[in-house]
Amino acid sequence: MKTPLPREDSILRKWYVIDAENLVLGRLATQIAFRLRGKHKPIFTPHLDTGDYIIVLNAEKVRLTGNKMDDKMYYQHTGYLGHLKSASARQMLDKKPAEVLRLAVRRMLPKNRLGRHQLKKLKIYTGSSHPHAAQMPEKLEIATR
Repeated sequence: MKTPLPREDSILRKWYVIDAENLVLGRLATQIAFRLRGKHKPIFTPHLDTGDYIIVLNAEKVRLTGNKMDDKMYYQHTGYLGHLKSASARQMLDKKPAEVLRLAVRRMLPKNRLGRHQLKKLKIYTGSSHPHAAQMPEKLEIATR
């Protein structure tokens, strides 16, 4: 007996909303990446996008453990010699809080066009409101230790 493969038009995608207030960045990012890939579904197939949409609220209130606020660095290179820019996690959370979470999730997804497609289903907002009420998202609780 062959294992049936899901067709792209038969995959049902749900919308989930997560409140990131006081959640640890890495633990939150792993749960989001897990849901974006669709690994929680019995129809998961590695080469298909079977995941759900995720809306993250209060991205600026995410926590980092230990000394990561000052020790963790984010690097960006402009392409010119000597133009390596760096910023600590504290600076990134002040300037672009959504980008910290987006980078953490992006680095946990596949490094190909499927991963880029899955990342587009992640919607991150600072503050507690979002424009996706018409999709009727369900609240998703992330377990904290």
